[in-house]
Amino acid sequence: MLEPSSPPKNVVVILLDSLRRDALDCFAASAIETPVLDALAAQSLRFSRHVVGSLPCMPARHDLLCGAYDFLWKPWGSVELWEEPITAQLRRRGVTTMLVTDHPHLFESGGENYHCEFTGWEYVRGHENDPWRTAADPSWIGTPALPIRPAPHPRNWDFTRTWLGDESEFPGPRTMQAAADWLIREAPAHDRFFLFIDEFDPHEPFDTTARWAEKYDPDWEGERIIWPPYTVGALASGSLSEREARHLQANYAAKVSMIDHWLGRIMDALVSSGLDQDTAVIVCTDHGHYLGDLDADGADVWGKPATPIRPALGRIPLLIRWPGVPSRDVDALTTTVDIHATLCELFDAAPDHRTHGSSLLPLIQGTATSVRSHALFGYWGREIHITDGESVYVRSPEGDNSPLSMWSNRWSTMPIHFAPDVKLPRPDGRAWLDRMPGSSVPVIRQPFDPGDPVPFWAYGVVPGRHLRYGLDDGAARSGEMIDQLVAALEAVDAPREQLVRLGIG
Repeated sequence: MLEPSSPPKNVVVILLDSLRRDALDCFAASAIETPVLDALAAQSLRFSRHVVGSLPCMPARHDLLCGAYDFLWKPWGSVELWEEPITAQLRRRGVTTMLVTDHPHLFESGGENYHCEFTGWEYVRGHENDPWRTAADPSWIGTPALPIRPAPHPRNWDFTRTWLGDESEFPGPRTMQAAADWLIREAPAHDRFFLFIDEFDPHEPFDTTARWAEKYDPDWEGERIIWPPYTVGALASGSLSEREARHLQANYAAKVSMIDHWLGRIMDALVSSGLDQDTAVIVCTDHGHYLGDLDADGADVWGKPATPIRPALGRIPLLIRWPGVPSRDVDALTTTVDIHATLCELFDAAPDHRTHGSSLLPLIQGTATSVRSHALFGYWGREIHITDGESVYVRSPEGDNSPLSMWSNRWSTMPIHFAPDVKLPRPDGRAWLDRMPGSSVPVIRQPFDPGDPVPFWAYGVVPGRHLRYGLDDGAARSGEMIDQLVAALEAVDAPREQLVRLGIG
């Protein structure tokens, strides 16, 4: 057992969007060069059984900032009226909170209020489909922008990238530099702080400058493919050739290496400002990203399509550098809501709303070897997954995927950029006021019947298809884990309809 160390005063959380676990040498033999992350991993606790919770991007951030599973109640959306993010609680504790991000979903419908409770926030413009510019820079010839194949559906990045003069002007590098500047210039003025760096890289577009793009695929000629398809069976269907598939994998690797390089600015800033001695650093992600990984039927999967979650997407990296605690591997099962619970315990914050996390402090301090026996994860309206840290059981809905409801008082969800006229169905006369677990705030509960338009995550699920696999993508132990799934859903007070639609209610 380790001797407990003095807790750090400050925390820096660095979320790198879509970072695959096998991109890091500390978890798998990786051909991707990440010297900064490798150095950090050598000083950190390396959590080998860390898994996703609510998916995709905004639900995962809800898990982290609010500490409550989102996917059992709604598909995507804002902080709700019956809850508050940890930043509000830290404000009352006198802790300064800062957000530095280039994540565009935080500033569009469905993510528009997560930044509001931070003491300060800086949004670096331009990533993915950010409406940063309305036309290409007419003088862009000669900048480092490489020729690219345009996205299959219009994306603002395809023309806003022309405004970038050099690598330091890409959104990812600017985010890392802005965070480093804050650490040097402003962080020392505060007694305690929580810095959240929500970095959209290495999420697509996998667009980099030549020094990174040519590192992993120097023989590619012509337009670079920076937009991965979101599909199953791309090779069999001919939508990707084997050469194009290797090229996409190389461009993802280039994006990882580029953001790793700029992450070095933050690590250097912590040292130069003297903050490294009493600041914990947490590196995490929201989910992985399929790059041709095989599904249960042996088909290649790309992006984040509507399909049961496999380890390449669902088993994710977590590094925690904790001052005074030696580096080591941690084999305990953990998930995203546990990061929230850890921050709450460290800063002595007590949420008023229902949360689902378990603090990682006992694991960090070596006073426990586990903090949870299972973890739930999934997308709203799709399969529900449960893992015990060794096996994963995937339960699909039976029949017509009903009953199914969405619970929300802010009634917004992710815009579909390639189909801007497709809107989330509005509440109608079937809606009624219900209560969220642990809350007295009335919430709109909108049922969906078979044939209704629904948020697009719920489309395409195969009813009655239940799967088992190992967390390491190998064989699962025998048994369907139905009893564990029922108990886990009941423990978080999941809507009873979730069990009914799964055929276990």
